Amino acid sequence: MRAVQIPKAGAAFELVERMVPTPKAGEVRVRVQACGICHSDVFPKEGLFPGLVYPLVPGHEVVGLIDALGPGVTHWNIGQRVGIGWHGGHCGTCGQCRGGDFILCDAGAIPGLTYDGGYADYMVAPVEALAAVPESLSSVEAAPLLCAGITTFNSLAHSGAKPGERVAVLGLGGLGHLGVQYAAKMGYEVIAIARGSDKAPFTRQLGAKYYIDASHENVAEALNRLGGAKVVLSTVTDSDAMSATIDGLSKNGTLLVVGASGEPIKVSPFQLIMGRKTIKGWPSGTAADSEATMNFSALTGVRPLIERYPLERAAEAYDRMISGKARFRVVLETGA
Repeated sequence: MRAVQIPKAGAAFELVERMVPTPKAGEVRVRVQACGICHSDVFPKEGLFPGLVYPLVPGHEVVGLIDALGPGVTHWNIGQRVGIGWHGGHCGTCGQCRGGDFILCDAGAIPGLTYDGGYADYMVAPVEALAAVPESLSSVEAAPLLCAGITTFNSLAHSGAKPGERVAVLGLGGLGHLGVQYAAKMGYEVIAIARGSDKAPFTRQLGAKYYIDASHENVAEALNRLGGAKVVLSTVTDSDAMSATIDGLSKNGTLLVVGASGEPIKVSPFQLIMGRKTIKGWPSGTAADSEATMNFSALTGVRPLIERYPLERAAEAYDRMISGKARFRVVLETGA
């Protein structure tokens, strides 16, 4: 089979031939049809977490067909289409995360990090990571929902906002364009926040009622003119942009962070106390949450906007994603 591997941390991708893997007990083998390229693929690419074993095949937004069952596997069938997303260490409840590092969770391996992922024709995965894919979603459409989709959908579903309340989505990239769609379909009054007046018509097509151009408006003041936001879903990695929204939260409002950044969010205790405001983060979720995300998307018409690349052009596709030029998600297709 073909696989695109990283030979060592920081090295270039290699297109290689490998033996087709054999599933062990509690695993299935999947013939990959589509695999999304996520910004989190920078972790294995650059060796940003300890304990990674190379060579390593990245990819944690995988959709394909089960073509072999390991010993003891029940409830899954050969030929069944499944998704494999970011699974492992997200719950924080079992106490088995080594050193508090959710990436290196003993209780749940993560595709593309702790075992070979979906930049390949075939991969094996534990049954705990499998999610059934609705028939009405194509494999290419479903793949980005297994990380970008579940992160935005699941965070909004647990945000505490009620239908009819104002929810702002900060950023309009791979996460944000899905966040706007989910927020609209969940019944929120959606405010999209991005840079550039040219984006306003597009955000309304996605379901936003209002648009704030952060390059020409004070975001907090603009949010307050609209009555304040119960939730600001931050999909950007700019901590200053996140900080600028806090004064635009309504009383008991929440800044909900899903865009990862190493820089601190700037907020004073006074800002939080006076409005009873909170800041919290949200990771992806379980395989059951992936199924919920895909089922909701299938029922309501939420779809990622994607750029397609064949597997052999994975390096080019990754560069397109990491440059920020991709609009909006990049997906590899194997031709299977």
